[in-house]
Amino acid sequence: MTVSASLIGAGAMGGAIGARLLETGNALTVFDLDPDRLEELVTKGAVAATSAAEAAADADYVVTSLNAPSIVEAAVFGPGGVAEGARLGTLIIDMSSIDPDATKRLAAKAVEKGLRWVDSPLSGGAPKALTGELTLMAGGSPRDISDAHELLQHLASNYTHMGPVGAGQTTKLINQVLCGLGFLAVAEATQLALDAGVDAAKVPMALKGGRADSSILQEYMSRFASKDYRRTGRIDNMVKDLEGAHDLARRTHTSMPMTSLSLELHRMLTAAGLGGEDQAALMEFFRGPDKDIFK
Repeated sequence: MTVSASLIGAGAMGGAIGARLLETGNALTVFDLDPDRLEELVTKGAVAATSAAEAAADADYVVTSLNAPSIVEAAVFGPGGVAEGARLGTLIIDMSSIDPDATKRLAAKAVEKGLRWVDSPLSGGAPKALTGELTLMAGGSPRDISDAHELLQHLASNYTHMGPVGAGQTTKLINQVLCGLGFLAVAEATQLALDAGVDAAKVPMALKGGRADSSILQEYMSRFASKDYRRTGRIDNMVKDLEGAHDLARRTHTSMPMTSLSLELHRMLTAAGLGGEDQAALMEFFRGPDKDIFK
């Protein structure tokens, strides 16, 4: 079933979400502060709005894909925001990756204004969004989760209700802990293969189906080996998410030494000016002492 949706935020991830919704026949109104991003989706069939309020006015669902709680709050509750234009009962599906506590606060504020809220962060990045194969972890009431699926089924091959509002964001932090560590492990293993004279491009095939196999291994080892830094994600976004996991661990008194190390290594790359690069740029750690990226 196709739906009428609005999209707030058309960056790398939001743009892929919007493109997929249009490709699967849904009506889409989009708002972003960057006119070039708007134009990319307009050429694919979207209608551009001049504000988030205008985008939300006739939509059954409002999808937000933004980078921080403050940006989500401004887009939904600020001047010209979603709450000004949306009909009572409109379901907001926040696909941003933000703090679980901030999500709970924003959802409560939405309820006060007669709106509904599902947090549905994602894993798989823009490539999986474009093929409708995202993994989504959602938080919200059973009714809202069921209603959100009407739209999210166009984007995801795996959609799991994790609990009340905020549970989706908590699960995303767990996902990012695993990914942050996984990227580092594969980068390090790639360098060992290269230094030992093994064809790193063959390693994923050799290990496929074994205990060491993973989607990160299959997708990234060849990219690490060839230093293919085409961007499908950003190191500084991983820093944001690992900081969120670190903060959650502090609140829950959970010891996470490996996550702390992963966070510091990602921070080092960001400090070296590589925050905007893809995770494949982790290979810059192995450039050698004569090519120190931290000088």
